[in-house]
Amino acid sequence: MDLGAAAFPVAEASVTVIESAPVGRRYHRLLLDAPDLSARSRPGQFFHLLCRDGGGAGPYLRRPMSIWRCGEGRPLGFLFHVKGKGTTALARLREGDALSVVGPLGHGFRLDPAWRRILIVARGVGLATLAPVTEAAAAMGIAVEAVLSARAEADLMAPEFAGASGAAITALFDADGGSDVEHVEKMLRARFAAARPDAVFTCGSNRLFLLLQRLAAEHGIPGQVALEQQMGCGLGMCFCCVRQVRDETGKVVNLRVCAEGPVFDLQAALAW
Repeated sequence: MDLGAAAFPVAEASVTVIESAPVGRRYHRLLLDAPDLSARSRPGQFFHLLCRDGGGAGPYLRRPMSIWRCGEGRPLGFLFHVKGKGTTALARLREGDALSVVGPLGHGFRLDPAWRRILIVARGVGLATLAPVTEAAAAMGIAVEAVLSARAEADLMAPEFAGASGAAITALFDADGGSDVEHVEKMLRARFAAARPDAVFTCGSNRLFLLLQRLAAEHGIPGQVALEQQMGCGLGMCFCCVRQVRDETGKVVNLRVCAEGPVFDLQAALAW
């Protein structure tokens, strides 16, 4: 099943905030009343959000934001790290405020109906990007195992990640050394030996991406990665988000994360 493309033109719309709430110590979630956009969105795609608070204050430029929640009859949701002026302005939005969005944009994840089990490795806001995959997989009868990495337990956002998917989660934290690459590699090798997943997915950490890329290649497991990159227009016109990716022949080419991505084949993507 190709989750990556929505068969409709990109739209700019003013939508209404129906929920705005902090999550843990550093994150925030927004739910928007945008049923048509939500139904047409796919896991792995993103929207360009105008970072203005309810009073109209905030930076001028939009920010790319991965879709956290979407689907028929569901609000459109975003879960993000409150870090700079743009995300701070978004976090100040309240129920009833209007928000300008452009999207859905980009190409998302793909799921094969023949798969029976997938593995997700995510860290930080990569959890938000990969959260819709868990529910899409569950709807197709595909079991999901997830290895989630965070600084501390307060930053994990496991319920926000799993939703109603029933994903089996293993949590790893910096505080006790559990998220160290060496520890994660030993754990993944043991899992692959016990029960090889049909596919792997990752987002949110360069070091975990490189680890998963290496192990997946070694075991012949297909995979996908959602790349994170600063963007200007989000539509492919400004070439601000160009990254190097290997094409089918192995040649390194320059592709736009917003237009040709943000989801790429795990073995094609290069580290940042």
